[in-house]
Amino acid sequence: MVYTCRMKHIPFLFLVFFLTTAPGYLPAQEQLSLSYFLPAGSYDPKVPTPAQFLGEELGSRHLSHDQLLAYMRQLASTSPRIQLQEYGRSHENRPLVCLRIAGPTLQPQLEALKARRRALIEGNSSAPADLERMPGVLYMGYSIHGNEASGCHAAVAVAYWLAAAQGPAIDALLENNVVLLDPCFNPDGLQRFSSWVNSRRSQTSRTDPADDEFNEHWPGGRYNHYWFDLNRDWLVLQQPESEGRVRLFQEWLPNILTDHHEMGSNSTFFFQPGVPTRVNPITPARNQELTAEIARFHANALSEKGILFYSGENFDDFYYGKGSTYPDANGSIGILFEQASSRGSAQETSNGILTFAYSIRNQVITSFSSLKALETKRTELNQYLLDFYQTARKEAEKNPVKG
Repeated sequence: MVYTCRMKHIPFLFLVFFLTTAPGYLPAQEQLSLSYFLPAGSYDPKVPTPAQFLGEELGSRHLSHDQLLAYMRQLASTSPRIQLQEYGRSHENRPLVCLRIAGPTLQPQLEALKARRRALIEGNSSAPADLERMPGVLYMGYSIHGNEASGCHAAVAVAYWLAAAQGPAIDALLENNVVLLDPCFNPDGLQRFSSWVNSRRSQTSRTDPADDEFNEHWPGGRYNHYWFDLNRDWLVLQQPESEGRVRLFQEWLPNILTDHHEMGSNSTFFFQPGVPTRVNPITPARNQELTAEIARFHANALSEKGILFYSGENFDDFYYGKGSTYPDANGSIGILFEQASSRGSAQETSNGILTFAYSIRNQVITSFSSLKALETKRTELNQYLLDFYQTARKEAEKNPVKG
């Protein structure tokens, strides 16, 4: 049911209440705290919170890439769950890093686990027959477009939770699964964007979409140093960021890869599956079935918070050079997330005032729903990985075209 109203008939006091309670509205920056983004619980005091390390609450300002990188290194140095791996350098020589996150049992076995997963897809006789005991792998990737900054800021909160959270839930998750967390796919673009926003913001938020804060000059932060869209490069591998990232993907063969983006400010939140008629014809039907099953976890998580979302529209699963579709050609499940972008600190939209912190929180929520999906469907996803490569070999043998 759709409800409509005529604004001129709403009493002034009710209008004030509506605007100050609309989703995403934070009347004062000092109201931000880590509890806005993360669930309540016990955290390891030896691991610094983002605010303790950065000197301000997450979401109060756009982080530069060096701040983001420094915090990831701090987490790796203070949490035994985390190993930090540098897998490449951008054109501007910024490190591309991935956090390898696992519990105390799995952490010493990571290299052996990669070998087991490779043996599984290659049909090696040493491949484990008991898929129920094989850990799942989730590759979480953020902000391949540097000016879609809610993703990499969500990575800060999620990485802190994975490093410091205490209790049976996190123990069970990391006992049976490995999380690869890549906080920023595009360091050069993020640095360009954060410099723009932070140099044009004021002490009092200006929410007019025409303000300079929300309108970068060309080329903006979307692209890498050479103005290349890295989300078109997963297949052709023309850029160093892509080479390192795909090498990492192929080493691990993750079950799920999440690709956190932003879209127009007047939108809401999208997650895959996309338009059913725009799926690459060689993608297995089971891939789309699993994508839809995983989507239920996102729908439930967002619904619990009263967040508007949609699925099955606009976006596609066709070109394998994108982060959300490259996995589909490799026995994995690629998931695209698109959050309405505040671009700056807070912007007027057709859905009310959209704050940067609110956009970050939605990316955090779907990061957690992705973790829950992996934990719940781990054995099923490992079975799909095995079936994908077995079927591919059989189809290749029958196909008269060889290469």
